[in-house]
Amino acid sequence: MSAYQEMTKDELKAEYGRLMEEYKAYQARGLSLDMSRGKPGADQLDISMEMMTLLARPEDCKADDGFDCRNYGLMDGLPEARQFFAGLMGVKRENVIAGGNSSLNMMYDTIAAAYTHGLRGHMPWGRQDGLKFLCPVPGYDRHFTVTEHFGFAMIPVPMTPDGPDMEEVERLVKDDESVKGIWCVPKYSNPQGYTYSDETVRRFAALKPAAPDFLILWDNAYIVHDLENETDPLLNLMEECEKAGNENLAVMFTSTSKITFPGGGIAAMTASPENMKDFRRRLFCQSIGPDKLNQLRHVRFFRECGGVAELMKKHKAILCPKFEMVVSKLRSNLGELGIMSWNEPRGGYFVSVDTLPGCAARVVALCKEAGVVMTPAGATFPYGKDPQDRNIRIAPTLPPVPELETAMELFCLCVKLASAEQLLK
Repeated sequence: MSAYQEMTKDELKAEYGRLMEEYKAYQARGLSLDMSRGKPGADQLDISMEMMTLLARPEDCKADDGFDCRNYGLMDGLPEARQFFAGLMGVKRENVIAGGNSSLNMMYDTIAAAYTHGLRGHMPWGRQDGLKFLCPVPGYDRHFTVTEHFGFAMIPVPMTPDGPDMEEVERLVKDDESVKGIWCVPKYSNPQGYTYSDETVRRFAALKPAAPDFLILWDNAYIVHDLENETDPLLNLMEECEKAGNENLAVMFTSTSKITFPGGGIAAMTASPENMKDFRRRLFCQSIGPDKLNQLRHVRFFRECGGVAELMKKHKAILCPKFEMVVSKLRSNLGELGIMSWNEPRGGYFVSVDTLPGCAARVVALCKEAGVVMTPAGATFPYGKDPQDRNIRIAPTLPPVPELETAMELFCLCVKLASAEQLLK
């Protein structure tokens, strides 16, 4: 088939009519499929069910040093859980806080602490005017929701295959004290699947922001989430910050949310000793300690199952066919039509696609009207507004493969329909 832009108006009208008949047939099927969030499928959740049997007796609830994990205490987490995350993130255990199930909660608390009480003796953000935050786009909608909640003006920064456009980042932070931070998903970024290059990480570590309380919020959510046999390498930002004399610049987060259970995993954060003093003071007022039973069963489960690497091989075996299905459908249905581009990630949880300008919202609406719910168009940009109305985040992980195949066939049909409509205007 010819590329849509090469068709005459009459050819496009005929194509549109044929597509609409096919679309009506999908509507008649009464589909109800959800691809709106990057949730693990039930088969992935089943992988970790053995963990739930590990604390059956009172004696099972004792930590390695004999601490009874059923009780209060250990405000910054079980020592063996902190050691686990220290190894995962490549940092020192004394600089790790292991918490509840949500790393997003930790990110929110970090912003809130800086906003209400300030960092390292600096004036609280909430008492400063014209706050701004840098937001790589396309990016993670829940990050943007946090900074929008606190009233930051969010400044989009274009993403590249090497990470955020560092020339733009350096320009924006250089002379403006109101720019207080930047969101980063450095490995298999949400949604494009890019991993930051060594140069990008080093340039982040060497930043010289005008704001003395500037923070890089480093959300390493997909730290072990590979789809291929070899992982993408990622420099250790904390080590690079120390080398550059900028150890207070970054706060790093991760979790087991897509390793074990999203609703019942463990989250962790790490930062410089000086920053951690501030965060621990806040934690002292906030909690008498996290769920240490959950932390204990996670640590024991990882020991017994051969470690995170072995567990992630099982996840990969489930996820690879789904990602391969998505890419295969995009190639076979849209590859020669010139109406969509997409990435083919090596890890992470999403496939990012770009329609013709002005078509993304229409594609998502058409999908919904035929029974497939997608992430809202624009969600990958601050305030939910994609200036070109192009980007859509595909989340292939939740549906079983047969349902995913149906959803992708419908999605590709909706892309064709929306593109033909746009070109006929």
